[in-house]
Amino acid sequence: MVNVTYDSSGDLISSAGTVFNEGDIAWTLASTALVWIMIPGVGFFYSGLLRRKNALNMIYLSMMTVAMVSFQWFFWGYSLAFSDSASPYIGNLKYFALRNVLDQPSIGSARVPAIVFCVFQLMFAAITPMIAIGAVAERSRLGPLLAFVFAWSTLVYDPIACWTWNATGWSYVLGGLDFAGGTPVHISSGTAALAISLYLGKRRGYGTERLAYKPHNTTYVILGTVFLWFGWFGFNGGSALSANLRATQACIVTNLAASVGGLTWMLWDYRLERKWSVVGFCSGAIAGLVAITPGSGFVGSPAAVLFGFMAGTVCNFATQLKFIFKYDDTLDIFASHAIGGIVGNVLTGLFAQASVAGADGITVIPGGWLDHNYRQLGIQLADSVSGLSYSFVMTTIILWIMHFIPGLRLRCDEETEILGVDDAEMGEFAYDYVGIETELMPRSEYNMGIGASSGSREPQHTTGTTSQISEEKIVAGEDVSRVQ
Repeated sequence: MVNVTYDSSGDLISSAGTVFNEGDIAWTLASTALVWIMIPGVGFFYSGLLRRKNALNMIYLSMMTVAMVSFQWFFWGYSLAFSDSASPYIGNLKYFALRNVLDQPSIGSARVPAIVFCVFQLMFAAITPMIAIGAVAERSRLGPLLAFVFAWSTLVYDPIACWTWNATGWSYVLGGLDFAGGTPVHISSGTAALAISLYLGKRRGYGTERLAYKPHNTTYVILGTVFLWFGWFGFNGGSALSANLRATQACIVTNLAASVGGLTWMLWDYRLERKWSVVGFCSGAIAGLVAITPGSGFVGSPAAVLFGFMAGTVCNFATQLKFIFKYDDTLDIFASHAIGGIVGNVLTGLFAQASVAGADGITVIPGGWLDHNYRQLGIQLADSVSGLSYSFVMTTIILWIMHFIPGLRLRCDEETEILGVDDAEMGEFAYDYVGIETELMPRSEYNMGIGASSGSREPQHTTGTTSQISEEKIVAGEDVSRVQ
């Protein structure tokens, strides 16, 4: 048992005599809960952007990822990322199964015990693969993703987290500045999404009008953004691992960058469509949040405005990369997270200030270009390129190894794409009124010359004429006017 006591001020004294402020512990634990709510937020955001027949599985994947990574983190993930005897690239099994992870000072900060730091970092480990596997949207089997999440967390996330945040990691020792996960979370997941998109190939109907559909539920997109924006206060503010001025400053720049990013993206979209797009605003807000993540504990408020503007601009234009290079990144994860993370890392190298980092009374850094530390930009670029390259190569290797293991191939068949992953893989739907079974007709009649139509906003894709479709739907008791 851990033998702890309290001093006269109520602070906790560990068995080794270390004093922990309970306010710091409380803020870190509250931030843990804030980051947790971001994970289903990603699921709702992705779900709203897709077609109705693929809406439920994204929300399911967010919860599955929490569960799988929670086990992986307990099993060996925490030890591989944060063992204090780690190599410059990855840890060892010193803390296997959280052995002896209790009341000793954490490797992240001596102000909180290791067990508190462990559960806080678990949330970062859980949200990262969820961001990445959004790339499987509409064309993947769900079962193999269990194995993929475990393998990817072990072989990709844990090493990058180790070299970024562990005191023995090569990037940390070199002087890389990444406050809350520009490389371990965003560049790694966004690049993994690109690798997944290339491996899975294009969806059925790619390049035709059938995939030019609108998000099926814009309310879900907004709800997901609300969860993410709300949780990001814990994501960035909690990374101070203490209730202090640096945490407060991180919250201020986080909110500011998100606000400017949302407005910027929306205005860029307005120039084309002359519409005030809420999806564009939400996309820009998330891009701003992504960009400010590495610099949130290092930059001042004026710089946060530039972070938001640059993220909203660069990530908006980066969504065109998938058309230029002809890959099917359904949810623009590479453009928002990988490109946004690189933007954030670069701007951190330019605008990091020793005075901001020192607001916690502990941290000492040379700063970035504003503080005339010109080599910092090179360090930030080296860290970004390393994270991007490693994630892409290792993710591709994992996918192709799974490809040749029976039962672990990710790509679904064509019928699953037509039916929707929700029906084919789960037998459940996000909405009872979608009526996909009615639209597709009984499976016994499927493949007998009767085409398939979707319950989503996509245009009809069927071999029958419009009058035949209407007749079939009237017979089935379905309101044809509801089908777009």
